[in-house]
Parts: sequence; structure tokens; C-alpha cells
Amino acid sequence: MALLVVGRCTVTSQTNEPPKKMNADVMRELRLKMLAAPAELGLKRTPEYPRACGVLMDWPIEAGTVTVVSLSTGDASIYSTGTFGVLGGIGHETVRSAAKRLVKVGEKHYDDATPTKVYPYPKSGRVRFYLVCYDGVRTIEADLESVKTGKHKCSDLYAEAQRVITELRMITQEQKREKP
Repeated sequence: MALLVVGRCTVTSQTNEPPKKMNADVMRELRLKMLAAPAELGLKRTPEYPRACGVLMDWPIEAGTVTVVSLSTGDASIYSTGTFGVLGGIGHETVRSAAKRLVKVGEKHYDDATPTKVYPYPKSGRVRFYLVCYDGVRTIEADLESVKTGKHKCSDLYAEAQRVITELRMITQEQKREKP
């Protein structure tokens, strides 16, 4: 599977009608799809991942919110409320490993997380983790600064999500260098 980088662009229309969906809308829909029931994603419980099959981290940045998605299959993506994102990643071993590690760490936080059926983005200065579990979605929200500095119990989740971002960024940079 190829890695697809969604850059700063908008959807243009072939008619005089305005575009029906902008890039950010598509990425928000993808985020919600990842928060769907595991069966809808084709994910099944395994001995390695007995409770969680995915982790999403919503991280506010100046341009909006970035969502890092990792699944137990090794798939990883970055969505945003802006006009950028990275889809795919499963075709690269380094990305698969980072994604699986993030879900493994998410498994450890299952009991710390609260069941939820609503998926708002965090406010500025906060970070929110969603654990996609076989019995529903669970969430943990924390102060961004304490998570970044290692002072929160979920700092390990943040660190692993940053590894996923790094691996996806390295792959996209490599692909840009390879283009003629």
C-alpha cells in the first residue's frame, strides 16, 4: 500500500457549483470512521490485543487539531481539521511497528479510560486519547504540557503517538526526495 500525503489543497469542482466537501471535512469523516466499532473496521480481538485495537490522539496545534490514528494491524494515518494529512503507512515496517506499539501502550491504559459515545476535539492546551476497544470507545483527556513533559500517567501514549508522527514524516520526506 502506498503512502498518500494530503497536502495543502482544496477540492475543486468541474462545474460552476461550489465543491461539496473540502479536504478537512473528508478527514473529519475519516476520524469518525476510525472511532466506529472494531467490527465495522474489520478488526477482531487477538491475544496480543485483547481489549484495544486502535488509538487516536487528538492534539491541538495553531492551525487546528491533528489526529494521529494507529490500529493493531499496523495501519497509521494523520488527519487534521486543516488541509493536510497523511493516509496509509501500513506499507512501511517502521510505521507498522510504531502504530502497533502505540496500541500496545493504549492497552495498558484501558482501566484509566472512561467509556464514551461522543468524540469532541480537545480544547487548546489539552490532548485527548481515544482507545478503540472491542466493547466500545474509551477516552482519556489530559493537560498537554504535563503530558509533553512526562508528568502525566498518559505521557507514554503521547510519546508513542509522536513516534508514529515521526515515522510517517520520515516516509513522506523520503518520498519527496525520490520524486524527479
